[in-house]
Amino acid sequence: MTGPLLTGTGACRLDAAGRTVEAPGIMAPNVAASPIISVRDVGVLYNRGSRHRSLRDAVYRRSGGVRTDSFWAVDGVSFDVYPGEAIGVVGRNGQGKSTLLKLIAGVLLPDVGEVEVRGGVAPLIEITGGFVGDLTVRENIALTAGLHGMPKSVIAERFDEIVAFAETGAFLDAPYKHLSSGMKARVAFAVVSRLEEEVILVDEVLAVGDKRFRRKCYRRLEQLLEEGRTLFLVSHSERNLRRFCSRGLYMRNGALVLDGPLDDVLAAYAREDDDE
Repeated sequence: MTGPLLTGTGACRLDAAGRTVEAPGIMAPNVAASPIISVRDVGVLYNRGSRHRSLRDAVYRRSGGVRTDSFWAVDGVSFDVYPGEAIGVVGRNGQGKSTLLKLIAGVLLPDVGEVEVRGGVAPLIEITGGFVGDLTVRENIALTAGLHGMPKSVIAERFDEIVAFAETGAFLDAPYKHLSSGMKARVAFAVVSRLEEEVILVDEVLAVGDKRFRRKCYRRLEQLLEEGRTLFLVSHSERNLRRFCSRGLYMRNGALVLDGPLDDVLAAYAREDDDE
């Protein structure tokens, strides 16, 4: 495991020509502070054919043994993340990346090990999860923001801003289920990206929507990083990873095989593809 990566006096990003440049406006990690995320020897055990262990398993597997149809979705993973870091998580599908984000979000508990997050989390994972199809867009904005802890007064204050970002003003009183998948993603991103949480988790949501809306999402993430937020980004887009991240985590078969500078992590991941 490596420590936090610093590049010059700030983070790095891509310019309009795709070149790596210093981004002084994006705050460097605060290495003098305590880690905002600590993951210690974490493992998550899944059973093939069922996503979660059943009550029967919990009652009868008193010995704690591993069933023959079980596998470790995350296995022995440890790392620290410091305030202001931007972490890119890479690996093929099914290697434990999304499971790792769910552990940090607190929606999944580890079977072994410990995950400690010293701050609130804004989860942009399974982005439309938690929205109620039969409620209107207006009602869903208030409900989702409230469930994430945003006070009613703040929801009212930011409501117009959320609607303007999502570009769904004409559909506020339509049932959420009648929106297109792209419009649903717009509403979800607009709400969650307005939360005042220290940690932002992003799992491939930048692949949704049209090109113009993705640019809006990019600008919003850059604003959050400039404010000193901590970013975890899971993506198969090397360009997006280079745009936002300076440190990488490479997951393979549930294990963390490399934690280091993003360039090194992307190179190692590319070699895996070349070896196939």
